[in-house]
Amino acid sequence: MNAPAPGASSTRQRLTAARRLGAKRRIVPPLQVVVTLGAAALFGLAYLLSDEFRAEVGAIAAILGRGDAEGLRHYILSYGLWAPVASLALMVVQALVAPVPSSLVSFANGLAFGVGWGWALSVAGHTLAAGVCFWLMRALGRGPIEAVVGRGWLESADRWFARWGTAAILITRLVPGVAFDAVSFAAGLTGIRFDRFLAATAIGVAPQTLLYAYLGHAAVQFIWIPLAITGLVVGGCALAAWWKRTRH
Repeated sequence: MNAPAPGASSTRQRLTAARRLGAKRRIVPPLQVVVTLGAAALFGLAYLLSDEFRAEVGAIAAILGRGDAEGLRHYILSYGLWAPVASLALMVVQALVAPVPSSLVSFANGLAFGVGWGWALSVAGHTLAAGVCFWLMRALGRGPIEAVVGRGWLESADRWFARWGTAAILITRLVPGVAFDAVSFAAGLTGIRFDRFLAATAIGVAPQTLLYAYLGHAAVQFIWIPLAITGLVVGGCALAAWWKRTRH
């Protein structure tokens, strides 16, 4: 009888643990449901009842939707001393609401704060946004997500994270074009530790955000290049997934 391949046993153990954790998380703690729904309700009420809040959301959505890095720079700097906080908040909004690349906010940070501070803010913003996405999924639990995407998708995520662990987060953060927020959401539904997830995210996004901050500050005319690369990678992945599905 052949001996198991090195590392196979530990991978099976991690996968078994992930499945057990997933089974537990199908039952969502009531407090998590209340907090998540309460936050969504507060946002909805603020949007419905406050003209200023609605105008602010509309302004952010319009700038992000246009991909206007210069307009985003002016918007961030309009907050004066609170501009760094506005930058961090925009990164979270981008992750949760706006379907635009996070690199756009990194470009704007380079424009607004220079290469050094723009890079630091971008790393912090990416890490904060990833943490929010992660804990949002932890709060919702696997049950509601499984009802939407199916158990097969979640089991595939379990297998992938069980096999590669923290390295999976680091690699996806290093590769341009990989869906940043989707990885954060998926990780929140697995057994990966939050501190390791954050550390891998911060380390992984550092090279890209440095490039984006530099381009935003010193070579804004070339901003379209990484955006085009992101679009090509995302389009290629979507095409590959469609081709694989049609074959089956």
